[in-house]
Amino acid sequence: MSDINPQQEFEKLLTTIKDNQIAGDLELLRLAYDFAFDAHAGQVRASGEPYIIHPLATAQKLAEMKLDMPTIMAGLLHDVPEDTKVTLKEIEKNFGVEIAKLVEGITKLGKLKYRGMERYAENLRKMFVAMSEDIRVILIKFADRLHNLKTLDVLPPDKQFRIAKETLEIYAPIADRLAIGKIKGELEDLAFQYVYPEDYKWITTIIPREYKIKEKYLQEVKDKVKKKLAEENIVIDEISVQGRTKHLYSLYKKLLRPHINRDLNKIYDLIALRLIVPTVVDCYGALGVLHGMFRPMPGRIKDYIANPKPNGYQSLHTTVFTDDGEIVEFQIRTREMHDQAEFGIAAHWNYKETGGKTTAKNIKWLEELVKWQKQITDNDQFLQTVKLDVFQNRIFVFTPKGDVIDLPEGATPIDFAYHVHSSLGDKCVGARVNEQLVNLGHQLQSGDIVEIITDKNRKTPNPDWVDTVKTSMAKSKIRAAINKIKLK
Repeated sequence: MSDINPQQEFEKLLTTIKDNQIAGDLELLRLAYDFAFDAHAGQVRASGEPYIIHPLATAQKLAEMKLDMPTIMAGLLHDVPEDTKVTLKEIEKNFGVEIAKLVEGITKLGKLKYRGMERYAENLRKMFVAMSEDIRVILIKFADRLHNLKTLDVLPPDKQFRIAKETLEIYAPIADRLAIGKIKGELEDLAFQYVYPEDYKWITTIIPREYKIKEKYLQEVKDKVKKKLAEENIVIDEISVQGRTKHLYSLYKKLLRPHINRDLNKIYDLIALRLIVPTVVDCYGALGVLHGMFRPMPGRIKDYIANPKPNGYQSLHTTVFTDDGEIVEFQIRTREMHDQAEFGIAAHWNYKETGGKTTAKNIKWLEELVKWQKQITDNDQFLQTVKLDVFQNRIFVFTPKGDVIDLPEGATPIDFAYHVHSSLGDKCVGARVNEQLVNLGHQLQSGDIVEIITDKNRKTPNPDWVDTVKTSMAKSKIRAAINKIKLK
């Protein structure tokens, strides 16, 4: 690994910046590279390669994500204050306040060490504050972590496990909440083998065999679909076979679900065909063509264009039976939707307007979390909040008017009510889910339509609800309403 040439890596970075049309001062970028090169002179990584290769790989990833020039330069400089004698003041003097601030944010996160969730609370608080001040800090951290994971094999086993476990429990769920599907998948797949080595071995043995069989067949389906869409005058930007070989960890988690019980035949999207078309109208047109060609599987048509996932993901999904009885999933989306699915918040971040600052409109859950953490002084309670609001699987349910509400798995109608409005929760006496009456402890599922039944004469919530609800927001609002009555 030590034969990697830093100058060649820098030239590769310049090419990526030009190819992705990232605006900015290339001379200043070269100065940042020279500055980092000199600061890290003589340092080598555990792998034996010159240390500068790591910041170069970090900057390269940020350029591939099409982030702005200050972020890429901060990627080059991110380890300078922590690992060399050069100070933040010197970075600020040479490259300005914006880049120095980003480097400072990363330096603070670099000091966070995972020692189990309990001792991590204070560090997590700092991380969320840093993210809320400038979301680019966590994007640099993702790029930094990806390269570290790629060179994890040279570290002792206990360090490998700690870094990989932290990745699965902390960084991948944050990438998921920010809708950066590509980064989430990469983080998980690189960490998987170090946290669950036996399961990793098992899955990497069975998948390539299955994948090869299905891939050959899907190539034929792809050609048929291309021909038919061309006949119907639907332009195709891209049609590609998407394999689960790139998302082994998410496949592994799916296989562990009780109703699947490690049976690969119950995974219908092991390989999917992805169609990228120019417009939303073409998305629905292509769906119609597919359903004309193949019989759709009932209950497997998902319209995430009309009803986007809470993290902004949009696409049409359908699972069909082909002529040979094979089951194939299709994903249909526009190029813009595809970029959003791959790079989430990084895809449309307008730095000129926002200077990288997050707002409630950008990432509501993050703003709420920062607000909540000021109120929650108890670390155990804060950790429970974080586990639910960030690191747990999410569901999305609908109001009767079709608005999407994002909740953690296991949430109840009371959680839903308080998420919509405090007074709706306080006056709640019952609920209908998909037009059926349910009890208030009923666990909601993704796609449910929830209607809250209220009693205008009711003034306070039931104190027992504190033990029923799942979200920290609902618990906090119930306690606040009860305490208000006690004070009267």
